[in-house]
Amino acid sequence: MKIAPFLTSLVVAVWVIAIAIISVQNATPVSLKFLTFQSIQIPMGLVLAFSAGVGLIGMALLQPFWGLASFGQRNSRLEDDAEFFVDDDF
Repeated sequence: MKIAPFLTSLVVAVWVIAIAIISVQNATPVSLKFLTFQSIQIPMGLVLAFSAGVGLIGMALLQPFWGLASFGQRNSRLEDDAEFFVDDDF
């Protein structure tokens, strides 16, 4: 049994539960402002849930790109180590 997927699911489940609890407690309508733009009045809990959802989806979409970048760095680091540990006794 792999523990990493289980722990990931557990962390996401705890965050979803926490967001649900905070959303229920924060039903006050707010209006978001960015530069000159202003949104309609929506509950603070909905803003929080939407922001968390966008963050989860964004990280899921960007994660493969970080995997490719670290793969290239890992190979170059191994090549540097191989050059450093050359045995000249022969």
